[in-house]
Amino acid sequence: MPIRDDTAPALTDRFAAALSLAWEVHGTQLRKKTDIPYMAHVMSVSALALENGGDEDVGIAALLHDSVEDSDDGAKTLGQIELEFGPRVAGIVRACSDTIAVPGQGKPPWRERKEAYLHHLETEADRDVLLVSACDKVHNASSIVADLRSIGDELWQRFTVSDPVAQLWYYTSVAEILRRRLPGPITTRLGAIVEELSALAH
Repeated sequence: MPIRDDTAPALTDRFAAALSLAWEVHGTQLRKKTDIPYMAHVMSVSALALENGGDEDVGIAALLHDSVEDSDDGAKTLGQIELEFGPRVAGIVRACSDTIAVPGQGKPPWRERKEAYLHHLETEADRDVLLVSACDKVHNASSIVADLRSIGDELWQRFTVSDPVAQLWYYTSVAEILRRRLPGPITTRLGAIVEELSALAH
């Protein structure tokens, strides 16, 4: 077994480059109907991934996990990610995206996208994808819980689908799949957050 070189940095200039690309995509974006910079979300997801066993590639993919959905041209962005950071990072980002943005076109229907994403998590996603997905959902669900406590049901109007029943179906389904396929602290945490979310929504 190779001896770890403790003088080697856990993160390299590749991570800085990924942060720059994330800024290119998300730098002027805000979280839905808030004044919170969207960068706060992708940085939080990356931090969670790194804190829960992800290596630099996984941390980079976490920074870029929404870039293919939120850029003007998702296929072009995905190609740039593969060119700059390699096929492993690009594969994680693609697998964590429920759609690829097409210039001039809207996204497919919400339920269709979510059902396809759940199917992928259940049948095809590898450990890297499951970890980034779990970290993404932990941060999103935590934000929903915090906002439900502060502003109540008005929160649901921020979403493309404002029906809390539909949102709870999605988060409960994701949590169940992730807890089964990636047992551990991060998915246990997600399960607890989703239980709290369900209690508040009801």
